[in-house]
Amino acid sequence: MNQRRPAGQDEIEAGIARLEGHLLLMHEQATARQEAEAFARLLPWLTTAQHEDVVRVHRERHLALRRQSWRHTARRAEQLRDEYRTRYEELRRRLLCGYVALCLGVIALGMACAGLMALLGDE
Repeated sequence: MNQRRPAGQDEIEAGIARLEGHLLLMHEQATARQEAEAFARLLPWLTTAQHEDVVRVHRERHLALRRQSWRHTARRAEQLRDEYRTRYEELRRRLLCGYVALCLGVIALGMACAGLMALLGDE
């Protein structure tokens, strides 16, 4: 069943996805900053400049690791989508072949029954 999508639905979904991505990034940036500040506070002997450097480096590293994780997740999602698509196409092909074989079997059985009836009717 192929249902029609309202005009502009793709653009709306793309906009929502961008908004979700933006909100996720904002959350991660805030989390990275909080974790970096918490880590730097564990080093009370740092000067203010050193504290700020530690926070900056820790935050950048956190965000780099998150980006790497997101890329890995996106690649894996693509792999799974391809695997599922391949599996779905294979199952669809097998189902179609089974349906054709069943139809041919029913036709052959019908022809055999008709032939048998014809033989029995001739006697």
